[in-house]
Amino acid sequence: MSQDDLTSDVRTTPGMGTPPDPARSHRPAPPARPGGGTLALALLLALIAIIGVGYVAWRQWQLLHINAQALRTTAALEERTNTLERTLSTTTSQGNLVLQRLNDADQVNRSLREELLSQDQRVRDLEEAVGKLSEKTLSGQDAMRLDETESLLRMGTERYTLFHDAQGAAQAFALAGQTLAGVNDNAFKGVQQSIEAEHEALAKSQSTDPTPLLDSVMQLRNELPTLPLRPLDEPTAQENTGVWARIWHALRNVVQIRRDNGAPVDIADAHIARELVALDLAQAQAGLLAWDSDAAATALKRADAGLAAQFDMQSPPVQQAHQRIATLLGQLKPGAPVKLGAALSELRNLRAVHALKPNAENTAPANGAKP
Repeated sequence: MSQDDLTSDVRTTPGMGTPPDPARSHRPAPPARPGGGTLALALLLALIAIIGVGYVAWRQWQLLHINAQALRTTAALEERTNTLERTLSTTTSQGNLVLQRLNDADQVNRSLREELLSQDQRVRDLEEAVGKLSEKTLSGQDAMRLDETESLLRMGTERYTLFHDAQGAAQAFALAGQTLAGVNDNAFKGVQQSIEAEHEALAKSQSTDPTPLLDSVMQLRNELPTLPLRPLDEPTAQENTGVWARIWHALRNVVQIRRDNGAPVDIADAHIARELVALDLAQAQAGLLAWDSDAAATALKRADAGLAAQFDMQSPPVQQAHQRIATLLGQLKPGAPVKLGAALSELRNLRAVHALKPNAENTAPANGAKP
């Protein structure tokens, strides 16, 4: 633009000192000079060229920077790819090694499985052998217990039969029941019930304890030599008054028979009577020791009769001895007899049946086998 154009612009701009002239404002502008437009166009083109060059340079620089970064990234990726390839090759080799080890382990596992199967079979065979051995042991123990039970039953029966010892027989039957309870066979439960029934019967039939009775009889034997005899001149309670008795009484005063030692016959008879009473008391003791209440009662009755016949019944010691014998006879209450032997017979029959079972089992296959 020229200096005149700038001046005209300043003059025509409102608010710049002089007010605009309305006449001038409607006046047409003068035509532009051809030299000013060319210069502006040249400046604009130069500015566009500069901007284009700068843009191209900036894009070139950006491309160079991007290429460098891409190169670095490519190099890093290549390096990582190489590392991954090496790692992959290492992993592949390790995988092959692991696969080989797995194959070896599989072979070892198979061999171990076969060994375990063989060991399992051996354990089964061993368990079967131990089971058979335990069965044989149990059968041997059962046989021994059955023998002991039979022996106890036989001993208890014989003790009660021979000595009438219900207490000892009851103890033997109780031990037999306890022994039979250890047998592992339900077939003998009936025998055990029979043993318990006989044991209860023996317990109920037990007589009194013979120890105090034996002490009383021993005390009577010790006191017997001190008991006074019947006086020689005392008439008998049941004296016969017949003819022959009066004749014998008359001749008795005339004729007297004496022993060689000079003792009268009445004195000797009294001594024998004392010995007889002592012998009866000893038999009573033997009966009590043998648990024979009947024999002991019979011996005490004979001793009581001897006391009444040969001893002075008016004497207090003799009366006390008589009362003591009566008390002993009252205490001797024989128990009800018990029938034994049923449990023993049942046990023997069952043992015989069980002894025949193995023979039948062994002979059955032999008879059924083909030649």
